[in-house]
Amino acid sequence: MTSSPSTPAASLLEQSDRCTLNALAAGTLQPISTEKTVLSDGGFDFSVRWVSSLERKNAARVDAVTRRTPDFNPFLPPEPTLTVAPLGPDHLAVLNKYPVIERHLLIITRHFEAQTAPLKVADFSALAQVMRVHGGLGFYNGGTVAGSSQPHKHLQWVPSTGSLPGFTRTLGADTLIGENLALPWRHRFVRLDAKVWAQSVDAGEQLHAAFARACSDLGMSFSTEPMPPYNLLLTRDWLLVVPRSQEKIDDVSVNALGFAGSLFVRRKEQIEQLRTHGPLALLAAVAQQRP
Repeated sequence: MTSSPSTPAASLLEQSDRCTLNALAAGTLQPISTEKTVLSDGGFDFSVRWVSSLERKNAARVDAVTRRTPDFNPFLPPEPTLTVAPLGPDHLAVLNKYPVIERHLLIITRHFEAQTAPLKVADFSALAQVMRVHGGLGFYNGGTVAGSSQPHKHLQWVPSTGSLPGFTRTLGADTLIGENLALPWRHRFVRLDAKVWAQSVDAGEQLHAAFARACSDLGMSFSTEPMPPYNLLLTRDWLLVVPRSQEKIDDVSVNALGFAGSLFVRRKEQIEQLRTHGPLALLAAVAQQRP
């Protein structure tokens, strides 16, 4: 990891790729091998991954994807071979030790803050350093009910926006804040102006303001600790907040990526369960029903 206080975002993925090769060689990065299918429901496509039959032999690694170990903090300190770069004075970019998706970055606080603590301007500023250059999808699991597996505050980033753009397709061009009535759960989309990502702008301030607006419109406090369980998703066009009611249904856990159309199941047999009931019903059950 470089010792400079901040890292040019343009080189971040190059550093991430070098770090990945080194961590694979050292055995500290342990990707989970998966297979994938696509399920369509209500006009939306959902990517569903399941653990490959070969991977199941290593139960410890498979368990690590969803296991919670409250007495162990892998981020204090993070493993040196997994540490990619600093993102400002308060955050580090590190590799996900057990990635299901390539180039999956975690944006962790250098010092302990609870995952249920309110998101700060600095948190959004760190995420914006990545997204300003590389786009992709930023997301956050606000507490265990929302799918978080670690109590130490960490935002996440993956290169693909998944199906999230499809969920916003019916929102009018003049919509600044609103919901897609085809999605049967409480949520708020907030449109992000392209100026947010200009180099001269403090994106953290504007993203935090958009987050606060979404929370307020949903009747959620954005500054109370602990925050109620929720998922946050963020592209360069939209910010989305989804309040949560439970973590899983029928042993299928859902985190923020579910609301971008990406689901993970441990066993292939669960695919048929999802196909029967539908991904939209699963997401509605773990979110909150619209009044």
